[in-house]
Amino acid sequence: MIGALIVRDVRRAFMGAAWLPVAFFVLVAALVPFAVGPDARLLARIGPGILWIAALTAALLPIERLIEPDRADGVLDQLALHGVAEESVSAAKIVAHWLTFGPLLMIAAIPASALLALDAASLQRSEIALAIGTPGLAALAVAVAAVTAGLPRAGSLAGILLLPLAVPLLIFGASASAAGSGALLLEAAVSLLLIAGAPFVAGAAIRASRT
Repeated sequence: MIGALIVRDVRRAFMGAAWLPVAFFVLVAALVPFAVGPDARLLARIGPGILWIAALTAALLPIERLIEPDRADGVLDQLALHGVAEESVSAAKIVAHWLTFGPLLMIAAIPASALLALDAASLQRSEIALAIGTPGLAALAVAVAAVTAGLPRAGSLAGILLLPLAVPLLIFGASASAAGSGALLLEAAVSLLLIAGAPFVAGAAIRASRT
C-alpha cells in the first residue's frame, strides 16, 4: 500500500504542476546575472548559494499540495482505518515529494550552472550537494505541510516555518557546493537528521489534526 501511495503521489504531481519548481529554479538562476551584472568571477562565487536558495524555494512551492488534499478528502483517515501508520504515510510522502523535484533540480542545475558561470568542478560539487541535501528539504517540507494542514493561510505559515528550519541545510549545502568535504559531511548529517525525524513529526501532526 505504501508503494501504491508513492506511485499515486508521483503521478498526481507530474500530471499537475511538478514542472513549476524546476521552472522557478532555472528562472532564479537566469535572473541573477541581470541583477548583479555579467562579472563571471562574482557569479561563480555566489552561484552555489544562489542554486541552494532556488532549490529551497522550489521545495516550498508545492507544500500546500503535500498533505492537505488527502486530509480534506479523508484519504488519511481511510489509510488509518486500514492500519497504515501515519509515520509510514509521511515517509511515503517524503519519498514521493523528493522524486517529483529532487532529480529534476539536479538536471536543471546543469543549465543553471552555465548561467551562473560555474566551472565543471563547481557543478560536480553542487550536484553532489543537491543529491545529499534535497531529501532533507523534502522531509522538512512534508513535516511542515503536516503541521500546517487545515490551518487558514497555510501556505504563508508554512513558508515562515520552513525557511528558518532550512537555514542549516542551506548553509552547509552552499558551502559544500563551493568548497569541500567538511561542509558536505555536515550537510549529510543535517539531511539525515531531517529525514529520520520528519516522519514522526508529520505523523504526530496528522493524528493531532483529527482531534
